[in-house]
Amino acid sequence: MNRSIYISILAVFLMFGMLLSFQFRSNGSNGGGVPTERYHELTVEKLKVETDIAQLEEESNDLAVKIADAGRGRTTAAEAMEKELDKIQLRAGLIAVTGPGVEIVVKNDSSAQYGSGFYNIRDENLLLLVNDLRGAGAEAISINGQRILATSEVRQAGNHINVNLVKISPPYNIKAIGNPGQLKSSLEIKDGLVEILAANGVLVEVRQLEQVSVPAYSGGLGFDYAKHVQKG
Repeated sequence: MNRSIYISILAVFLMFGMLLSFQFRSNGSNGGGVPTERYHELTVEKLKVETDIAQLEEESNDLAVKIADAGRGRTTAAEAMEKELDKIQLRAGLIAVTGPGVEIVVKNDSSAQYGSGFYNIRDENLLLLVNDLRGAGAEAISINGQRILATSEVRQAGNHINVNLVKISPPYNIKAIGNPGQLKSSLEIKDGLVEILAANGVLVEVRQLEQVSVPAYSGGLGFDYAKHVQKG
């Protein structure tokens, strides 16, 4: 709350108390035979005190209204900031989201062999799928429960793949929120990514869903080298 409002309230009540005290002293001094002129003066002063008290009461009520308005303004500002924070967290992938979209299962084609053995799904296969989904308008994506952000790493690590530094293993479950038909058709278009991966021993199954849940990003967001640029 504004500090000046507190000061104004304190001043009003101090003045109010002083005037009341003066009024009581004036009333008490009238019991021992006061001269007519002095009695008239005290009466005028009493009326002035009563007028001042009425004005102070009016100012007090006005300050109470201002305090209430300030409280409502603070609440409104807090609500606006909370809504803005929700938008930022939503765009940053820091909160779980749900909506229509697709669920994709990526696994090895056990019936196909390449070279000396089965083809292993690699990080670039998953990256191709993620980029294709983004290009088709996906608003949120996860792989095996790991939220994909702009800074997420999808990297080969021996026989497994790391996503956000978390080891994941096949079959790979990719969830994406967006226009279900648009996302599915983007992957399954003729000579599209599903066909290309199938030709390399990777099976991709795409299902349209009315409700898909994508978890929030749970890793760290520290910046060791990037610094905020000060304006001016």
